[in-house]
Amino acid sequence: MSTMSTESIEWKAWREQRAEAVSAPYGPLSLTGTYWLVDAVDGRIEGVPGHWTESPDGETVLLTTDAGDRRTLRPQDTYEPVTPGDDRRLVVIRREGLWAVRIWDPASPTRQAFAGIEAFEYDERWVLPALFRPYDEARVLQVPNADGVRRGLGVGGELTFTVDGGEHALTVAVEADGGLWGVIADATSGTSSYRFRFIRPPAPAADGSVVLDLNRALLPPCAFSDGFICPFPPPGNTLPFAVEAGERQVRTG
Repeated sequence: MSTMSTESIEWKAWREQRAEAVSAPYGPLSLTGTYWLVDAVDGRIEGVPGHWTESPDGETVLLTTDAGDRRTLRPQDTYEPVTPGDDRRLVVIRREGLWAVRIWDPASPTRQAFAGIEAFEYDERWVLPALFRPYDEARVLQVPNADGVRRGLGVGGELTFTVDGGEHALTVAVEADGGLWGVIADATSGTSSYRFRFIRPPAPAADGSVVLDLNRALLPPCAFSDGFICPFPPPGNTLPFAVEAGERQVRTG
């Protein structure tokens, strides 16, 4: 009788935590849409209460509620309609100078249909030693996004590792806590797994060494809701082999 390793037990717990997080009342599955103010006719967004406009200085969004109240909203500010029985949350976002309103609804069809996240079985061979080489200066790459628009993707260096004797490099960003983040595709993308995935390795050590555990490759938010505008992998981040590890697809019931 085989026993599970400590790593595979931790991975199983991580999977359970992921399923709980994405299916939370205001998790990714509850996003029903992202609505850009530049497309709002007369400041109105279909199905959204109030009148929404950008402030004259472009630094905030001005909301005039249907009751006549005025609010000033900044990026990530939340507005909750006071209509009885309406549990939606409206969140303001800003991307490259453009404002949008996102609607989060715990009663969304995608959340109601969610039955779990399919994943490849844990395989220790996909726990890889890697080396992070930071760029002298941060760079911005223009890449397509899930909504068909090209946007800037900030990156801070390259993560190199070896698979079956061949060296590979992925362009990644450096997050505020020092951890790394990247968008990748591989030979399973669009077939046995979603069309691309995210990686989030921990902060590298002082010498740049870091563990790249592809068993924890993540489905991007846009796999859970069409309202997200995830970036596609930048040039060079499509691996020429099958990464049969990590999350694969959203399962619906």
